[in-house]
Amino acid sequence: MKHSPNSPILLTSSLHVDEARQAIANLVSELLQESSAIHDPADIEIVSLDQAINRVLAEDLLSPIDVPAADNSAMDGYAFHGSCLDLSTPVIHLDVVGTALAGKPYEGKIGPGQCLKIMTGAVMPTACDTVIPQELTTIDDDSIHFPSDQLKAGENRRLKGEDLQKGKPAITAGRLLRPSDLGLAASLGIATLKVQRKLKVAILSSGDELRSLGKSLDAGSIYDSNRYSLTGLLNRLDLEIIDCGIVRDDPESLKQAFIEAASKADVLISSGGVSVGEADYTKQIMQELGDVGFWKIAMRPGRPMAFGILKPVPGKSPARKTLFFGLPGNPVAVMVTFYQFVRSALLQLNGANQTEPPLVQAVSETAIRKKPGRTEFQRAILGRNSQGRPSVRLTGSQGAGILRSMSEANCFVILGHEQGNIAAGELVDIALFDGLL
Repeated sequence: MKHSPNSPILLTSSLHVDEARQAIANLVSELLQESSAIHDPADIEIVSLDQAINRVLAEDLLSPIDVPAADNSAMDGYAFHGSCLDLSTPVIHLDVVGTALAGKPYEGKIGPGQCLKIMTGAVMPTACDTVIPQELTTIDDDSIHFPSDQLKAGENRRLKGEDLQKGKPAITAGRLLRPSDLGLAASLGIATLKVQRKLKVAILSSGDELRSLGKSLDAGSIYDSNRYSLTGLLNRLDLEIIDCGIVRDDPESLKQAFIEAASKADVLISSGGVSVGEADYTKQIMQELGDVGFWKIAMRPGRPMAFGILKPVPGKSPARKTLFFGLPGNPVAVMVTFYQFVRSALLQLNGANQTEPPLVQAVSETAIRKKPGRTEFQRAILGRNSQGRPSVRLTGSQGAGILRSMSEANCFVILGHEQGNIAAGELVDIALFDGLL
């Protein structure tokens, strides 16, 4: 099996998590650069704002207007020209000649020694460049007075185009669109956005022991939960899912399932069949169908994994290679490896410019045992301690097959490759599930 320098390779020793992540990113970059890449200009769609959440913006969104459209007041107060601020005079006296409301500009004239009552967001008259907050003034009939040292000329005025200039990018291409982005587009009068098309992701589970929901369980069999976890994970990214069901541990069945999935999908994610075992045929099939490496990753859970490219399927139009992830069979390991490797690759493949979820820190409520030499992802619950600081506690047993621990948790505690035991009260890195899992 031939490999480019950045392609996955068959490893007998364990790969660090960061090394595996970088190798995947490198291969996805190669895929995007090829003429047959998944990503091309023809894949741009135009969608309405209410359909754009979690889509990837395909082109810079240029503002059609200045924001704000005119100089306006940053607060409720009184507008006047800064030349009225005479520091040799302890108290400034100004006559109020009118009122400006948001959406209702003042049309009259304002001269020296005069001011205008103005509301937040109201257009500033050309004769005014300064606003004194109303709480800093004393009102006396139709005049106000305030100490001359309360502010400087030009304060509390928002300038035309200060937030955004006409013709400048309001949102840059590659943004995974959030609710605030849709609100920003709407505030500019933009009703539709150009986004990357949804990736088509095929999923399947392999294993003779697996049963579909609604089927009875015989001795040694279990219900397939991985496809449902993966479906939920992919729906978080608003991708098109092709469910290929359960495939038995039979070489020909697996081969045909992979060929069929690759003929329809940009990405294929399988679970099970990547560890060393007599019934694991994934390796030999992948050697026939593509350029795929099998890894041992120094992590817990999720040590065995496969990653690579499936060759274009004859008759597939347009001819495209299919990205492949072979995840472990254990339910928790599937979710951990998706979170750590697959999610970022899918976002990168779909043109997103920010693919890694942020990490935050919290105080560990208890001691955590950990040996250096692997990265661990422990399921935990984030809360606050008696001092009001973010604190985290593990959900209990961290076995790779205990799916309940994922259901109870709201975050991962991430313990780095070289980290050892964690003492109670020590800060640890955490990654929140909200919006991710």
